[in-house]
Amino acid sequence: MNTLGFPILSTVLFLPLVAAVLLFFFPKEKENAIRVFTLAASSLVFLISLPIYFRFDGGSAAFQFVEQKVWIPGFGVSYKLGVDGISLLLVMLTTFITPITVLSSWTAITKHVKEFHISMLLLEMGMLGVFMSLDLVLFYVFWEAMLIPMYLIIGVWGGPRRIYAAVKFFIYTMVGSLLMLVAILALYFYHQRVTGVYTFDLEQIWQIGIPAHLQVWMFLAFALSFAIKVPIFPFHTWLPDAHVEAPTAGSVILAGVLLKMGTYGYLRYCLPLFPNATHQFVPLISVLAIIGIIYGALVAMVQPDVKKLVAYSSVSHLGFVMLGIFALTMQGLQGGILQMINHGLSTGALFLIVGMIYERRHTRLIADFGGIAKVMPIFATFFMIVTLSSIGLPGLNGFVGEFLILVGTFLSNKVYAIVAATGVILAAVYMLWMFQRVMFGPLDKPENQKLKDLSLREIVVLLPVVLFIFWIGLYPKPFLDKTEASVEALLKRVEAGRAEALLEQSSPQAMTLQTGSEEATE
Repeated sequence: MNTLGFPILSTVLFLPLVAAVLLFFFPKEKENAIRVFTLAASSLVFLISLPIYFRFDGGSAAFQFVEQKVWIPGFGVSYKLGVDGISLLLVMLTTFITPITVLSSWTAITKHVKEFHISMLLLEMGMLGVFMSLDLVLFYVFWEAMLIPMYLIIGVWGGPRRIYAAVKFFIYTMVGSLLMLVAILALYFYHQRVTGVYTFDLEQIWQIGIPAHLQVWMFLAFALSFAIKVPIFPFHTWLPDAHVEAPTAGSVILAGVLLKMGTYGYLRYCLPLFPNATHQFVPLISVLAIIGIIYGALVAMVQPDVKKLVAYSSVSHLGFVMLGIFALTMQGLQGGILQMINHGLSTGALFLIVGMIYERRHTRLIADFGGIAKVMPIFATFFMIVTLSSIGLPGLNGFVGEFLILVGTFLSNKVYAIVAATGVILAAVYMLWMFQRVMFGPLDKPENQKLKDLSLREIVVLLPVVLFIFWIGLYPKPFLDKTEASVEALLKRVEAGRAEALLEQSSPQAMTLQTGSEEATE
């Protein structure tokens, strides 16, 4: 269904690529022109993407704005794009965050300026492609293509240990991706065996029932790849290094969008394709999610570096997202999807704030600060709002997502919900303790006494994010309405697939007798 009459998804997807190609022709010394052009191009992408949200029919679970062309007919590969309620908000988050990160790096990036902005635009295209793709090969191409610009952003413009962090990020993700590729090929050949048709079309593959014993292995292959990307405990070890060494823009994109590709993968592929295996692995993944929630919070609590503290908070917050998804309830799934957006806004804003103070002091150690609210009141106000959002204060976005997740989890498993709720308390401890040490107390360091408050550019960077923090916290209905029909359809698919698998496992003889009876009747 495409109610706009033109290929809006392709336009949004490839406009960053067109802008990146045009940037190649800019002279390297024209750094301000490069920055202005990239900001204008990424802002245009966001503006063009707005009709996708406003014209999206939240009452329909079908994919909308679908575009499909034959790509490699001999192998059943197609160029197929579409969005539903699960991917819509993530597409919008990507187009919203990108121009903000470009503006945030205005003065922070001083070397290889042209190459940095080309990498940012290519990264945006890769992330959008992952969320829009409805063909497994197309999805895999974008999934892998996204690695290259992110590797360069960390490895070229990162901190002292940037090469180590970039290589670790690349290797971890690549290992998981290869397992996913094997599972994609297994689905491809199984579909041909059942139907006689070779295709990588996701919607067509959804229509076949995959035997329970095959579901387990295919689920594991997909799930491991997505677990590394989220990352779930114990596959999280690449994340703190990547966050700490990445430039501010890289950290914001990594926290805001890239990690959501893993949680999105579970919703788009694992749950609908392997419903029986999903139910089998609910206890394991839920326990790992809870461990991640508590472990991430405890490790964050003892970090001396503000950026590393925020990085470990991501492990904790994304544990909540995974817990909501595998609660397999309406509230849990909707809360999980909304919390993906909330985490992108709140944690992205925290990395922006850390970057702003780092530009002034060239240190991220908590011990090097203290009392700076006295000289930076505007900065302190933004920092306080984002901190309270991150810990889930009622009236701000984090509360809505965490509340829905805990309600949905409580409906499916009370023990999981009760244990996970301790993560909310721990988050308040490490975030408020960090805020108190950085912003209050004696202003006794000469370097801190000379700090300048936020500039107009920095206010413009943070203000849109803070507005959404309040909007989602006070009135989340517009966002939840867009996801409701798609989540409901996903739950029905999971339950129907689970029922078929149980019937197959429990009564093969009954099914044989039923088939024989039907043949005799004919």
